[in-house]
Amino acid sequence: MPPEIQAVFDDWSPPVFLTILTLLSAVVYIRGWFAIRKTRPEQFPDWRLASFLGGLAVLWLSIGSPMDGFADALLSAHMVEHLLLMSVVPPLILLGAPQVPMLRGLPRVVTVYLLGPLLRSRSLRKLGHFLTRPAVAWITMNFLFLAWHVPGAYNFALEHERWHDFEHICFLGSSILFWWPIVRPWPTSARYPGWLMLPYLVGADIVNTALSAFLAFCDRPVYSYYVTEPNTFHVSPLADQVVGGSIMWVVGSLFFLVPAALITIRLIQQESRARA
Repeated sequence: MPPEIQAVFDDWSPPVFLTILTLLSAVVYIRGWFAIRKTRPEQFPDWRLASFLGGLAVLWLSIGSPMDGFADALLSAHMVEHLLLMSVVPPLILLGAPQVPMLRGLPRVVTVYLLGPLLRSRSLRKLGHFLTRPAVAWITMNFLFLAWHVPGAYNFALEHERWHDFEHICFLGSSILFWWPIVRPWPTSARYPGWLMLPYLVGADIVNTALSAFLAFCDRPVYSYYVTEPNTFHVSPLADQVVGGSIMWVVGSLFFLVPAALITIRLIQQESRARA
């Protein structure tokens, strides 16, 4: 193994809190999934379990594995980390329809005495409905996406580990909101017209394309962190930035445009069946 890569693995140690939280979430979901399968087997097939557990695995891989060490040294690796966190983990988690299995998997004393009053709170339910409105979710995700890529904020997050963790929370939380109206995990009601999701996805792709194209075509390093900090991989900061911007542009666009194409095909088929 090259010494640069070996150094990343030598510096890495499993994050205790994230690892425990990931494992506990998996155990709770599995317990609830088996419980609800007894009454709703058609709504919770095996692929939902695989999707949720896959989302947790990718979450840990992106910010708990040595990949996070590569992301601290290379902008291109950091962009891959962000793509996993924002475009892979949320859809996988939501396709697992986690609300009911997670509640069923928790001890009864927790759901009745701790979560029960919160779930019955009208104010919290209104807040949840507000945050998952397409316009609110779209603005929240794209605003935080752009805000954290402002050079000052980006450099600050890399220089301060706790703020870097907070950045990850912002990305993950806002992306779950963004993907919620698209996936609409059960028992969420399908109250939004399907065609609305096309400008929703294409608009997000335009934002992603604008930022990634700027990074790919800029003639100087945008983020001073990669210039001032030692680079053990001996990669030019500008070349690394071009690769990172290209990854965001090409791969990031696929995560928006492929779902848009699938939604279009499904809606056309639905309209054809309705006319028939």
